[in-house]
Amino acid sequence: MATLYIIATPIGNLEDITLRAIRILKGVDLILCEDTRVTKRLLDKYEIKTPTLSYHAQSKLSKVEKIFALLEEGNDLALVSDAGTPTISDPGCLLVAQVREKFGDAVAVVPVPGPSAVLSALSVSGFPTSEFLFLGFLPHKKGRETLFKEISGAKRTVAFYESPHRVLKTLESLKKHLHPKRRILVARELTKIYEESIIGEPEEVLAYYLSHPDRVRGEFVVVVDGA
Repeated sequence: MATLYIIATPIGNLEDITLRAIRILKGVDLILCEDTRVTKRLLDKYEIKTPTLSYHAQSKLSKVEKIFALLEEGNDLALVSDAGTPTISDPGCLLVAQVREKFGDAVAVVPVPGPSAVLSALSVSGFPTSEFLFLGFLPHKKGRETLFKEISGAKRTVAFYESPHRVLKTLESLKKHLHPKRRILVARELTKIYEESIIGEPEEVLAYYLSHPDRVRGEFVVVVDGA
């Protein structure tokens, strides 16, 4: 039986990878990468010589058919994203769905857990995490304000990803819609050299980034305490 491994990789610090992940990446027949150039840095560090093949949101049907053919031949494959856990707010979820639909139990789909930006941010927030709502990347335009209204009424902790191009606008919307005493955490560049986590009321966090424009860059996770 062929196996498709879903392997979590570091979100910044290349040391954040499990021994099991390294062993499997060395042992599979092929690694499916969101961007082979990004994954190459990780593979080079751990002297992993396994061949790679790109798979991303724009991959054509012919690429999927090639992956199917490899699995039919009994090859073991690994799926990785550029950072973190594949399929979580990531196009890899489509491939997993397609593999399950085509092969059923004939191909094993096996998780190899590890880093996740959203779980890392939640773990340092101090907010309740027995229940939380993860929204992935917020929509760019349509539905954003409606979503912020829904977040304002959410009883559970809410977490989502945001880009540096929209994070200030997002903080302004949170200031507008949330109770002024409700706390939020903005985690930036987790596990990287310039990692920081800013926690406070919406107005405080917005003021921090307005006064530090040089820090409005990198990858952001926003966590909102429950109402």
